[in-house]
Amino acid sequence: MDNDVTAPTTPDQALERGAATTGQARLRTAFRLLQANGILLALIVLLVVGFALSRNFLTVGNIANVARQASIVGILGIGMTFVILTAGIDLSVGSLLGLAAIGFAAAMSAGVPWPLAILLALLIGAAAGAVNGLGITRGRLQPFIMTLGMLVIARGVTMTFANGKPIPLGPSAAGVDWLGNGTLLAIPGTFPGIPVPVLVFAGLAIAAWFVLRHTTYGRAIYAVGDNPEAARLAGIPTRRIVFSAYVISGICAAIAALIVVARLTSAEPRAGEGFELDAIAIVVIGGTSLFGGEGGVGGTVIGAAIVAAMNNLLNLLGVSPFSQQIVKGLIILGAVFLERRSAGRGEGR
Repeated sequence: MDNDVTAPTTPDQALERGAATTGQARLRTAFRLLQANGILLALIVLLVVGFALSRNFLTVGNIANVARQASIVGILGIGMTFVILTAGIDLSVGSLLGLAAIGFAAAMSAGVPWPLAILLALLIGAAAGAVNGLGITRGRLQPFIMTLGMLVIARGVTMTFANGKPIPLGPSAAGVDWLGNGTLLAIPGTFPGIPVPVLVFAGLAIAAWFVLRHTTYGRAIYAVGDNPEAARLAGIPTRRIVFSAYVISGICAAIAALIVVARLTSAEPRAGEGFELDAIAIVVIGGTSLFGGEGGVGGTVIGAAIVAAMNNLLNLLGVSPFSQQIVKGLIILGAVFLERRSAGRGEGR
């Protein structure tokens, strides 16, 4: 009777099998990471497609330009992330950007030292955000209604104060030019340097990530967005948390305004128009749930990169701005649809 006998494994064969098993495990791990970070995969695909369609897309100069564009809307998106995590919305950030920009430029043109002018702009953003927060927490207004009203009011105040005309920074413009056009870590003839707006964006993103992930306040933000009644019963001051989120959003709008004005050396009364939609778009694309309690700043940063890269690529390809709005709207709808499907699967488990 014949018996099946397994041939002995040689050391070389064992090593080969071990290497194959390790390689397969690494592939599976990489695949799981891509599944869990689909937004990052989307950015990689966009960069590859962009390079294939336009050789100018991944040049050093164009990457710096895309990063600078992403930084402005990205800073707005950081503030919007705090708001949306509480299950709110802030439609006024674009108008607050314009309001802070006009206040900053008016102070500079009047001869106010630039550090004080910057402080004034930040106070304007914080005050407007505080009004939003009070209207929502004390006035019991829906975030959509309150911030929509602030959008109109802030834009009206801006247009009235500036009489519909741009306000130049005046002779002191050179003192703040670095904020919008400066670079750091440049290597002459090799590397043009990292734009200052990108560094500001990165610093704010890191700070926001740390606050949301590693502080009691950050955990309270998620708790309020996930279940405000349960958070209140657990002793979390829900009104203060929501109020503070809108103040943060207003301050972020003011910071973005400083960069815009410093870059152009003047403040346009219509500055920031439509930016609220871009801010919401990058937050939603980045995976933060519109229903609150889920998401984070990391996704917002990647969302900002995707939107800026997409806009830049469409410009390089000669696509009209009107068609670009269609593409952006479809992306937002797609992101929300995928979020709802993901939430539905989670509930069905």
